[in-house]
Amino acid sequence: MHAKPGDWLVIKSATLDVPSRRGLITEVHGADGEPPYVVRWTENDHEAIIFPGPDAHIETSATTAR
Repeated sequence: MHAKPGDWLVIKSATLDVPSRRGLITEVHGADGEPPYVVRWTENDHEAIIFPGPDAHIETSATTAR
């Protein structure tokens, strides 16, 4: 997984009634865009350091603009 500040981290929910989580990546601490990431979650503006799991993917601004 590779990201840069300004990309979005999306974590898909395993439960139908629970929406996916979406957060703006504000910092990248790994080499070559790898985790950990500092993410600001859209639902509450909380910032956290994240090591994304297999249920997560990155959306770039080019991906989101489609």
